[in-house]
Parts: sequence; C-alpha cells; structure tokens
Amino acid sequence: MRKIIGIMPLYDDEKESYWMLPGYMKMLEKENAIPLMLPLTSNTGELEYFLEICGGFLLPGGQDVSPSVYHAKRKPWCGPCCELRDEMERYILKNAVAMDKPVLGICRGIQFMNACYDGTLYQDLAVEHSSSIDHHMKPPYNRAAHQVTIRNDTPLYDILGKKQMGVNSYHHQAIKRLSPAFQEMAVSEDGLVEGIYMPSHKFIVGVQWHPEFSYEVDENSRKLINAFVASI
Repeated sequence: MRKIIGIMPLYDDEKESYWMLPGYMKMLEKENAIPLMLPLTSNTGELEYFLEICGGFLLPGGQDVSPSVYHAKRKPWCGPCCELRDEMERYILKNAVAMDKPVLGICRGIQFMNACYDGTLYQDLAVEHSSSIDHHMKPPYNRAAHQVTIRNDTPLYDILGKKQMGVNSYHHQAIKRLSPAFQEMAVSEDGLVEGIYMPSHKFIVGVQWHPEFSYEVDENSRKLINAFVASI
C-alpha cells in the first residue's frame, strides 16, 4: 500500500489562495508515496483526521515563522507571517511527535520545528548574522551554493555516509538558539545549524536546504527523501 504524506499548504496573501511548489509533490511521488496538500485550518477535528490517515508529514517553505512562536518581539526586518499556518503546523507537529509519525521539515520547516520546541530564530540573516556565505542564492536552485559539515552519529550521516556535502540555499531566516529537544546534524561554513533531528524518535528531521529543487540531479537529496518515506 502506498504511503500518504500530508504537506502543509503554502498561502498567498495577495491572491488569498493555497498553492504548492510541484517539486515537493513530485519527489514524494517518485518515491511511490501519495502527497496530500492539507487545507489551511486550525479546526482540530479536521487535523485529527489527517493525523489518522497520513503516515508522515512534510513541513515545506513559506512565510516567516511568527516571532510569537518563539516568544520574541517582531523586528522590522521580519517578513510576512501566516499565524494560521503557525497554529495548524504546531498542532500537527506536536501530535505527530507524540504519535511517533515521521516528519520532515524543509527551510521554514526546520525553523518552525526549532521555534516550536523553545529554540529561537534569526529574523533576518543579513542584519543579524553577517556572513560571506550566500544563503539567498539566485536560480537555478538545483546546484550547491555552499557546503555543510555533517556530524558523526546522526541520522543524516547514516543516510548519506559522508561528512560534507554541497547544498542549495534560499532563506533569510535560520536557527539562532537550538531547541533543547533537537540535536544538530549539519552545520554551514559560517556556523549556522542547517540540519537537526529529535533523538529517540523514528524520523523527526529538519534541513535548511531544498531537496525539492535538487531531487532530480542530486543523489544526496534522493537518499534523504527515500529515507523519509521508508521510515513511514
């Protein structure tokens, strides 16, 4: 039986519409899973239904995480937020963790995972974490923008079998203080935590880079997504 994976919806404020980058869905389909984009809602009855039918969840990119999630004051350089998605994602993530259902966070996803469990975020890297590393690359997005070092004895090292890899990079926020619920798996050349996991759980993993853009051309991306689906 094919595995159903729930994906948090992306939201367009101007068009008042839900949408999805096809790369998220296509890479799951390539792994013989069924991607299911969820409606944007905080209705717990609906969310409980998705928690029941979905074997795992993918937390994709999107608007900035609201600073209220990590008990911080919003700064002028923080971008647009979607508080309804924050509320929905918190409910799905907390309950998926309690049920030990696999979760993969990508870009905003890793940031939200960290913020939801008492970590903090840089609200804008250009202002708060000056670096020569390009974390906001230009297209094409299926190439490496910088390197990350992978920690030994982590799920990512077990999946890839290597200590370094090149990653694409398209974000302006990032983990500032790591949540005590997570351990780091990958660190960028300028010291940002770019891969995390929750110990003692089947697969609660976040990465700052974008395997949905590089899945077709990058073996590391395919191995990561394969491991996520296989864990369900």
